[in-house]
Amino acid sequence: MSAPADLETLSINTIRTLSMDAVQAANSGHPGTPMSMAPVVYTIWQKVLRFDPADPIWPNRDRFVLSIGHASMLLYSILHLTGVKTVSSTYQIEDEPSVTLDSIKRFRQLDSKCPGHPEYRWTSGVELTTGPLGQGCANSVGMAIAGKWFGAHYNRPGFDVCDHNIYTLCGDGDMMEGISGEAASLAGHLKLSNLCWLYDSNRITIEGSTNLAFTEDTAKRFEAYGWNVLHVDDANDVSALEKALANFRETQDRPTFIVVKSVIGWGSPNKANTHGAHGEPLGDKEIALTKAVYGWPEDKKFYVPDGVYDHFQQGIGKRGKADRDAWVAMMAEYRKAHPDLAKELDLIQTRDLPEGWDRDIPVFPADPKGKAGRDSSALVENAIAKNVPWLIGGSADLAPSTKTRLTFEGAGDFEAGSYGGRNFHFGIREHAMASILNGMSFEKVRPFGSGFLIFSDYAKPAIRLSAIMEIPTIHVFTHDSIGVGEDGPTHQPIEQLVSLRSIPGFLTLRPADANEVAEAWRFVMKLKHEPAAIIVTRQAIPTFDRTRYAPATGLAKGGYIMADALDCNPDIILIGTGSEVQLCVDVYEELTKEGVKARVVSLPSWELFEHQDASYREHVLPSGVTARLAVEQASTFGWARYVGLQGKVVGMHSFGASAPYEVLKKKFGFTTENVLQAARELLAAAKS
Repeated sequence: MSAPADLETLSINTIRTLSMDAVQAANSGHPGTPMSMAPVVYTIWQKVLRFDPADPIWPNRDRFVLSIGHASMLLYSILHLTGVKTVSSTYQIEDEPSVTLDSIKRFRQLDSKCPGHPEYRWTSGVELTTGPLGQGCANSVGMAIAGKWFGAHYNRPGFDVCDHNIYTLCGDGDMMEGISGEAASLAGHLKLSNLCWLYDSNRITIEGSTNLAFTEDTAKRFEAYGWNVLHVDDANDVSALEKALANFRETQDRPTFIVVKSVIGWGSPNKANTHGAHGEPLGDKEIALTKAVYGWPEDKKFYVPDGVYDHFQQGIGKRGKADRDAWVAMMAEYRKAHPDLAKELDLIQTRDLPEGWDRDIPVFPADPKGKAGRDSSALVENAIAKNVPWLIGGSADLAPSTKTRLTFEGAGDFEAGSYGGRNFHFGIREHAMASILNGMSFEKVRPFGSGFLIFSDYAKPAIRLSAIMEIPTIHVFTHDSIGVGEDGPTHQPIEQLVSLRSIPGFLTLRPADANEVAEAWRFVMKLKHEPAAIIVTRQAIPTFDRTRYAPATGLAKGGYIMADALDCNPDIILIGTGSEVQLCVDVYEELTKEGVKARVVSLPSWELFEHQDASYREHVLPSGVTARLAVEQASTFGWARYVGLQGKVVGMHSFGASAPYEVLKKKFGFTTENVLQAARELLAAAKS
């Protein structure tokens, strides 16, 4: 090895060589960006980031988001070299490293802490699960929003308990995905000065030069969004990077976008090593040649030179500990001066709820005319939000229709320069809204977002990631069926329910009346690791007489017996969700008059029902009863698991149509007469 380089260069090259070696050992991955962006990550972590490797979850730490998740070895290398500690599933700091050298050697292998893309809750120090491009960018906007909200609510003179910054590393792919543009537009509008994106402008993607499909002036686009746009002409220029990051911290009226020019696989705009550098290993020969340029011993793999670990310990290790210790000392004084606010912050950090949080949830009286699901949801949501100050959210420009605005005195709007409001205006940006909610939830507030159920399709990628990350975002979807009416098939959700139900770890709740809506909110608010959707109607639906039918508290089990035969031994079971439970009840009443032993099962959440033990599920849906009829104004796909091969489903087998709702109900068979006829046919078949 040639004469030792200075520790700065040595440390940067260690990030590069660990990344090269890991990708080569896995025979899979992306070495190019970790090689070119190593100086950027080094500069952020070693010189700027307010982060304590010994306590990677202290609340006021700066956040580092690797939106370019394919460059995951950048993050794993820095987590290893800085000695970030492991955090247990119960949020206890353990005396072992989050990323060991052995984990790096097992990059992309089963059970390694270094999977192909960073995974939150799997590898300590990873702030977000990233990979699908653009998601990390939008998540970081949500984190910045939450940071501003926390500061407005909890900072007091002399006590800046929440003033951390968000640093996001992104690339050309992020810039091409529409979600990043949606999120950046909103961030600029809100003037989120605690947000900094560093854009790796290397002008190459998997297919080749960005000239193939991406020739816009990205910097000017961000200037138009209202961002502070800076340029660093060489990714290796640590001094220029430091100056740009200092400029960000001094800018108080807008977010910052730093364009960093690099060449993939090297870092300098004047040199390149692009063979396989983006999406495949370099190969042993090219790695050896590259290491020779770095002055590295060519025969050593996963080599960390003497002095590198200590260099990081003396940098981010020492600085991060001092930052954290100062914050802990300040919090001790804050607890004395503002004990009630400190208690709220403690509850937020553990995702707990204040005492009496649900005391004002209304109980709705029986009412044949009833309420629209969106109206009852609005009443419940507001009742809860009065007692849970960190329940905040909004809609994708649909609050007047979804009824999700917090209307009590003092709720206010979250706006640029006035960050204390609890009502958010996400604009017509469903995809970005869902991802922003993830970032907000990551910061531990309880965010909700709303829209029409049909537009869950726009939000689905972010919803899926919330389930992977196990963060409890809340979605309120209204206009849940062909009840949308005249807007027609483009706005009538048919396949969206089953699509949401198919996401592992995601809870879908479609309550049948106002009291089930109340119970849905009560259940969802207590979740700590599961995202959920409460799906409600546009049209009025009757409120059931719960002295005659079973209590709505059964919703917590996903499905329950709402009405039953006198001997609890039915000949036919009618199963419904949402507004269609009323149809099942009407048919039940008619069959009962005819002397038929019938049962009605309200099944608002398939997922919660499947969480119950086998004996409970057998109690609700006894296997001996094969005459089963499900009714739902949605795709029939999936219902076979509950009705069996001998059952029937009254559902949608096509898209909807444009007409008044009463006309559509008759056209598609959602009438008492049609459901009753289907029930009679099932009974006849069972007897024969």
